[in-house]
Amino acid sequence: MPHSKGFGRRKDPRTRDLVQIGAVVDALMEEDVFSRGMPIATLARRWPELVGERLARATQPASLDGGVLLVRASDGPWGAQARYLADEIRERADLALGTGSVKSVRVVVGDGPAWSENRSSER
Repeated sequence: MPHSKGFGRRKDPRTRDLVQIGAVVDALMEEDVFSRGMPIATLARRWPELVGERLARATQPASLDGGVLLVRASDGPWGAQARYLADEIRERADLALGTGSVKSVRVVVGDGPAWSENRSSER
């Protein structure tokens, strides 16, 4: 079976000392990639509760960057509905994550680029 080219060539020594899983998780959470992903994971898990079952089937939280929650909608009508409810979505998402986390909601339609001016809005 083929293996990675780097297998067995690691320069830093590995230790056999036991490490508590909590310490590993804490170290991962200090890394920017993991800490930024946790709010979106929380919102994704609670999305039906936050926006309702029907809207949750047609939308999803895509990212949270600088207080702007990016919501991706499956098509134009659902995007319009999410835009209409943007203030309520912002309030509920902010409450779910902790006050001050979500300052605005931006809705994009489809899988296209988030910067598409004709298909996005921010409230």
